[in-house]
Amino acid sequence: MLDQSLRTAILELHQKGHGARSIARVLNVSRWAVREVIKSGSAEVPRLARAEKAEPLEAEIRDLLLLCQGNLVRVHEELLGKGGTLSYPALTAFCRRHEIGHEPKKPAGQYHFKPGKEMQHDTSPHHADVGGRKEPVQTASNVLCYSRLLFFQHYPTFNRFFCKIFLQDSAEYSKGVCETCMIDNTHVVVLRGTGREMVPVPEMEAFSTRLGFKFVAHEKGDANRSARVERPFHFIENNFLAGRKFRDFAHLNQEARLWCDKVNAKFRKHIHAIPRELYQQELPHLRPLPIYLPEVYVLHQRIVDIEGYVHVDTHIYSVPYRLIGRQVEVRETKDFVRVFYGPREVAVHEKVLTGKGRRVTEPSHRPPRGQGTFLQDISPDERFLGSEEAPIPAYAAALKKRNSARWPLALRRLAQMRRDYPKDALLSAVKSAAQYGLYDIDRLERMVLRNIAAEYFVFPIDREENEQ
Repeated sequence: MLDQSLRTAILELHQKGHGARSIARVLNVSRWAVREVIKSGSAEVPRLARAEKAEPLEAEIRDLLLLCQGNLVRVHEELLGKGGTLSYPALTAFCRRHEIGHEPKKPAGQYHFKPGKEMQHDTSPHHADVGGRKEPVQTASNVLCYSRLLFFQHYPTFNRFFCKIFLQDSAEYSKGVCETCMIDNTHVVVLRGTGREMVPVPEMEAFSTRLGFKFVAHEKGDANRSARVERPFHFIENNFLAGRKFRDFAHLNQEARLWCDKVNAKFRKHIHAIPRELYQQELPHLRPLPIYLPEVYVLHQRIVDIEGYVHVDTHIYSVPYRLIGRQVEVRETKDFVRVFYGPREVAVHEKVLTGKGRRVTEPSHRPPRGQGTFLQDISPDERFLGSEEAPIPAYAAALKKRNSARWPLALRRLAQMRRDYPKDALLSAVKSAAQYGLYDIDRLERMVLRNIAAEYFVFPIDREENEQ
């Protein structure tokens, strides 16, 4: 079939008085085709009027498509079951041409951002060679939309704690933040809703307010809205992580920062500029950071076990042995695990991010060799119970022996019972428990309460009847 340009040329030559034979020879087309164009008198290409097998079944196809929930395979099966002879390719082609079950494609657009207006944050799972083995890592990335300044880091997992660490590091890297931070609808930040209706978690909203930006989310299914941050992930996986080995996560993130410096200083063809130069133009428009940024940490309450350790994220960290049985506050930061007893910091360890169940011991936290059991202070509860009337001291010693690592809690409850309950009711219950070898503190307390109910909550009338 001749295209529109050839048909136009044929008509122009015909108007100039050239014959069909000479026109066909010059344009290298058949004389029959030239005569048909001259006969039609129009340069518009005629549409083929060809009947389609599926045309009589259009109404039935539309009804079946609703019934089969948009599944064309099931529609084809139903048509064949009713005696149809239409092939599956013919059905799908007919549906595409008549836009049955297919929305017409919309043209892709472009987003233009003013300096300091928006930054985009997202994460992507990858694998990295950390410590001699392939480890699954979460790559967190942040991009300033105007200058395309890239910053990314890697973490063993990604939760709100690591999200706050990353966003604060990113803000310090760019020396400021944009007005908004575009995210996908991730549960790390989103409390409820999607897109414009998104409501962030109060914890994350307070964090963003402190740094000076606001979280916004793109509409569900509109992944192109965050293309600035999505595009570099393929580059990170196939360039930065490819063939590189790292000692630990600290080394991995250090190399990632150096790689960001290198990439941000290179010319990029698709923007015809260098991101670092555009960043210098964007920097005056960024919102400045507060004069003081507190260290991001997550708080844990722990009781020091009988060995003098606390457990944090499957790993074990030592504390001074004199704090055995005491409650301490553990602050887990980006690089360290800090232990506080009251307002004082009593231990600091480098945080372990790889492996499971690793034990970290500071030699100064252990007692001198050969004197560990003698130098341990007696707890206040143990000292208090030891000065009480028999058989409480002996029962407390047996309770400590039988409860292994949880003896501080058992002695604390026994001492509290001595302070709260009448002495006679407690002594009677302790004697019975020691006689029968009962060292369950909950059961002992029920025995004490039973004694109290029998001795202290009897009405006078009942007491007189018992005496008679």
